[in-house]
Amino acid sequence: MNAEVAVAAKPADGMRADARRNYQRLLAAAGEAFAERGADDVSLEEIARRAGVGIGTLYRHFPTRQALLEAVYRDQVDALEVRVAELLQSDSPGAALGEWLSALMAFSKAKRSLTTAMLDSELLSTCRDVLHGATDAILARAQEAGAVRADVQGADVMRLTHAVSLAADMGQDPGQAERMLALVLGGVLNPEP
Repeated sequence: MNAEVAVAAKPADGMRADARRNYQRLLAAAGEAFAERGADDVSLEEIARRAGVGIGTLYRHFPTRQALLEAVYRDQVDALEVRVAELLQSDSPGAALGEWLSALMAFSKAKRSLTTAMLDSELLSTCRDVLHGATDAILARAQEAGAVRADVQGADVMRLTHAVSLAADMGQDPGQAERMLALVLGGVLNPEP
């Protein structure tokens, strides 16, 4: 990751406590606003207002809209890394895979408006590698435990999860995503004896 991307993705280590709180508030407000209306339809002024800070504070942390988009995206991937670490310790590798797919599906929905604005970003490919690695690790653990078919590949699972997320967004049925994800899981999990 280049230095510019690294700065946009993480607050400085020597940051004062109040500045760190403002940074986190801005990330949270931006993430919520982008999920609600899309990254292109939310002004930076609205994000600052939602975070309870002035626009100058936003620009001190994120000098450009792109820097904010990248930081929000990286923050969401960091949260997924924490989640997969927890799931890799789960007593049930098959259930952990199901929880991971649910987390990936939620991320897929939230990130849609972010990735369009970041198509040329090095961060996007770095994060994709992180998510593929995490999916491969949790899938391998479930396969070693005999909970998942041996012929299933991580890339397949990620594409199916993304497809379910896209398909569910097209309908008006709020429970459709969970039902479709259950169908995907039914196809990858080994039947219990």
